[in-house]
Amino acid sequence: MEQVALERARGGDEQAFRELTDPFRRELQVHCYRMLGSLTDAEDMLQETLLAAWRGLAGLQEQAALRSWLYRIATTRCLNARRAAGRRAPAEPVPPFRPPDPSRRSEVPWLQPCPDALLEGIADAAPGPAARYRATEAVELAFIAALQCLPPRQAAALVLHDVLGFPTGEVAGMLSTSQPAVKGAVQRARAALRHRTGGPGRVRARSARERDLGRRFASAYIAGDVDAVVALLSDDAWLSMPPAPHEYHGPEAIAAFLRASFGWRGHRQVQLVATGANTQPAFGSYLGGAAGPAATPAGLIVLTVAGDRLQGVTRFHLPAIYPRFGLPASLPGSPGS
Repeated sequence: MEQVALERARGGDEQAFRELTDPFRRELQVHCYRMLGSLTDAEDMLQETLLAAWRGLAGLQEQAALRSWLYRIATTRCLNARRAAGRRAPAEPVPPFRPPDPSRRSEVPWLQPCPDALLEGIADAAPGPAARYRATEAVELAFIAALQCLPPRQAAALVLHDVLGFPTGEVAGMLSTSQPAVKGAVQRARAALRHRTGGPGRVRARSARERDLGRRFASAYIAGDVDAVVALLSDDAWLSMPPAPHEYHGPEAIAAFLRASFGWRGHRQVQLVATGANTQPAFGSYLGGAAGPAATPAGLIVLTVAGDRLQGVTRFHLPAIYPRFGLPASLPGSPGS
């Protein structure tokens, strides 16, 4: 039946083509997201991949090779996108207050979060035998950001081999290179990721402790209680704010930024709506206006949990992504907002 659908698609049947490719759309989009770090760019690359597949369908010999063939096309498109005149950083937003000097500037200002709804059914799929990374770990923000700092072909080799579990020989075919070249690229990528993230093997359970940390953070953040937020942080915690490049590392630097931020918002009402991003706790934040009751988007916050502490707070200043998380464009404010 599937081979019949392939023959129909080769003959120009668009419905047959959709029947063949729809089962792979979400996992291909997540693959492009891993490679590019931006959900917006991943959506564009998914469309380019499907268009290229439609045009090149005559070159596919049998339906059994379809998934590998689609990954080869998607990977090629992502590599081209990463190389094209470098990655152009998005416009740097101007903060409405004077922030303290950052600890450093981010290397990945184009980073975007991924809604958990897109990952459902993908994060739990059994990877191939070569996979080294747990599926949940391979979509966490720290991992996605670290991939962006690798040379493109190293990132591709590691994702295809260590995350998706494609055998070395198949990865070599996808990247049009040799098996020794793939093994070398994977080894170098693993070493670089160990330096940045600690490498595979860290377990983060979606536990009652994690939910409690999220609730305590939300309460402290809404109250503007800097000390209560800092009490939840690990000693190596960071705060980042894509597409703004500023990063703050360590509780003291984070506290300095929060004091400036909370001081600027003053007595205006803050509301947080719980959601999920990259398998991590997240909140859509809303800030009440000074002259009206409506509360408007003020950043989507994603928490990175390590044990019983928060290791990272990433606040995305991208109101356009709210609908992807099922978040409203505004919230009713209180009469005093």
